[in-house]
Amino acid sequence: MSPEIRPDISRALLAYRVMATIVGVLLVVLILVGVPLKYLLEDGTGAQELGDWITGYLGVAHGWLYMIFLFAAFLLSRRADWDIPYTAVTLLCGTVPVLSFWAEHRATARVRREHGADAPATTP
Repeated sequence: MSPEIRPDISRALLAYRVMATIVGVLLVVLILVGVPLKYLLEDGTGAQELGDWITGYLGVAHGWLYMIFLFAAFLLSRRADWDIPYTAVTLLCGTVPVLSFWAEHRATARVRREHGADAPATTP
């Protein structure tokens, strides 16, 4: 019988997944909604002002939350013993809209494969 995911890896994976989702949603709203509204519409319109608000406030929120995302992803990478290239790709995926969702799916699958019920049993 194979072991469950170690608690420290499980907690790090959960933190990473939550942060990847938050950062991903904020980045999609910021880049695909806020920026077009702000820069593609005439100044002074309600929609343009909404775009200005989105880019101002969500941009700052995304920046701060991205730092937490980086920490969570790095912590998971160390606990799950990822190599440097895999870690770097995972860290950079929070900067491209929609890509953080793909990276989160990829990282979760890897952790479950290497450390979950499907992983080979290890001897102490």
